[in-house]
Amino acid sequence: MIFDKNTAKKTAELLLQINAIKLQPQEPFTWASGWKSPIYCDNRITLSFPPIRNYLREQFAKHIEKEYGKPDVIAGVATGAIGIGILVAEYLSVPFVYVRPEAKKHGRQNQIEGFIQKGQNVVVVEDLISTGKSSLNAVKALDAAEVNVKGMVAIFSYNFDIAKENFETAKVNLHTLSNYENLLEQALDTNYITSSELETLENWRKDPANWNAN
Repeated sequence: MIFDKNTAKKTAELLLQINAIKLQPQEPFTWASGWKSPIYCDNRITLSFPPIRNYLREQFAKHIEKEYGKPDVIAGVATGAIGIGILVAEYLSVPFVYVRPEAKKHGRQNQIEGFIQKGQNVVVVEDLISTGKSSLNAVKALDAAEVNVKGMVAIFSYNFDIAKENFETAKVNLHTLSNYENLLEQALDTNYITSSELETLENWRKDPANWNAN
């Protein structure tokens, strides 16, 4: 769920403004999964715009403390959320770690990079939620380290049903600064998209794996 409506609309506005999110209903992108998609999201672009990255870190920090209390550690999901995760941890004056998709094959063979102790309260920071699989993989690694994962926060979510199911099954609390519904609302309000394009974008959201632009 989103933290609040105002944050969701403002975040969507900023992501569209810097092309961190692109909407191209007539010229769809092809995701790594092979899906055809009228939307592409790369929230790492926000790191290149100081006023926007500062807005995101401050919103994250404010809502994390309100929702979960001040954590002992912030954990970023590699690699997309390392940058924003560090900014949030610095703003809250708490330690930071990041979680790899899998343990390294050499050296200390860490999956969690940084210092963390059993029993610490951790909030996980992610940049983007699609199916939630990779994000929840990070939570599993933290669970294995015997820390207390209070919840996960992310910049943006596509709000796929499969993601909702995955988080509910894993019993992980997820909050996002913005999501697909608020993005479309903001895009329509600012004439970034037309009503007909809105219909196309809503249809994709219903069945993204089988969507066809034509």
